[in-house]
Amino acid sequence: MMQGNFLYEVYEFRLQRSLDRESLPRHIGVILDGNRRWAKAGGSPASEGHRAGAGKVLDFLKWANEVHTEVVTLWLLSTDNLSRSSTEITELLVIIEQLVARLVETGEYRVNIVGDMTLLSPEFVEAVNAHSAKTETLENAMQVNIAVGYGGRQELVDAMRGVLEDAAQKGLTIEDVAKSLKVADITEHLYTRGQPDPDLIIRTSGEQRLSGFLLWQSAHSEYYFCETFWPDFRKVDFLRALRSFSQRERRHGK
Repeated sequence: MMQGNFLYEVYEFRLQRSLDRESLPRHIGVILDGNRRWAKAGGSPASEGHRAGAGKVLDFLKWANEVHTEVVTLWLLSTDNLSRSSTEITELLVIIEQLVARLVETGEYRVNIVGDMTLLSPEFVEAVNAHSAKTETLENAMQVNIAVGYGGRQELVDAMRGVLEDAAQKGLTIEDVAKSLKVADITEHLYTRGQPDPDLIIRTSGEQRLSGFLLWQSAHSEYYFCETFWPDFRKVDFLRALRSFSQRERRHGK
């Protein structure tokens, strides 16, 4: 066992040394998939998988901080997930609220809650917003977006609603909006407005699809799909994702 740990540490060290520090992602998006299947494989309830996944978030953010990542967006609960049993959703929201509180306690992250808050309980929304508000003054800290009650299509609907509401306040008509609408107008109303688009999106558990994650922002993102369930995601898996990203030639559509 000791030899296995030593070899793992050597491999991890070599991976880290091989990274091109000049071509690492500024913004990493993560689809934290596989918590429920991880729990099922171990004969445990789904809540145990969600708790293990929340614990892995703390590890992941530490690794991302070590390579000076500026922004991390973590998809913890989708709009589609809300169709699951009320018991599981209630337990998951408690776990997410506790996770946000723990992130705030570290004093290392500027936390931002993103998603359609109207889909979630007022008590949960009030609690996580109160936690995240404590980090607003941490200007040089890594930005951590907690995507909960999030769906890419809903984000675009909300963005367009914001565009129209702004236009109405200015006394503009629908025709005026149609003639003048620009990409920047929509971007300014996204949940992640003011942040760089994700350079790299990681999805765990072997699924190879985005499921609507950051639909607008991911136009030029690189993707990395990992077979490992999220609770089992290791630092070497993260470093492999970074290595894969750094070896790609990014053309941005050119």
